[in-house]
Amino acid sequence: MKRKVAIAPSLLAADFARLGEETRAITRAGADYIHLDIMDGHFVPPITMGADMLRAVKPFSNKPFDVHLMVSPAANHLKSFAEAGADMLTVHPEADWHIHRLLQNIKHLGKRAGLALNPGSGAEKAAPLLDLTDLILVMSVNPGFGGQPFLESQLEKIARLRRMIDESGKPILLEVDGGVNDETAKKIRAAGADILVAGTAIFQGGESAYAANIARLRGETP
Repeated sequence: MKRKVAIAPSLLAADFARLGEETRAITRAGADYIHLDIMDGHFVPPITMGADMLRAVKPFSNKPFDVHLMVSPAANHLKSFAEAGADMLTVHPEADWHIHRLLQNIKHLGKRAGLALNPGSGAEKAAPLLDLTDLILVMSVNPGFGGQPFLESQLEKIARLRRMIDESGKPILLEVDGGVNDETAKKIRAAGADILVAGTAIFQGGESAYAANIARLRGETP
């Protein structure tokens, strides 16, 4: 059976001067999640947005807000993003000494817990954490900057994680972020991803193009 792929537009590629309107527009265009990339200038070089920005855009969409924390120490920021309206909080094992406890804390806050794997991290890192994980995010570029080319080496990791999740019988979502466009999306879908995160590929062309951009990433005819 063909897997239905969900699309999570990354607000990092949106027009920051119109962020609320952009959030509403991608929701109307068919987005399944709203993805926020949170960077602190420490774990990764750029500084992007904080909990107040999430709180500001939350009223513009009824979709789940998927928050990727590229921050360290991540434990210091869980509560503020949870209170601001995050539905899913995704963290990196490198961002905290105690990743097991970090995932537990996300669950205790009543949020879905995500585990992000950098390109240099193998699928085996997820194995002992499946009981606490609702989502596994495969970074198909090195985190920190948009517009990087997709790393083909991550396709085997995606496929391996797909098998691992299916064998576990757990309802864990498999998400991919980095270099996702019309061409790479085909390979990512074939490898078994559930959610594709994309920025430029969705926000290019203006609001009138968003629905068609999302449909192409899904592999549908616009």
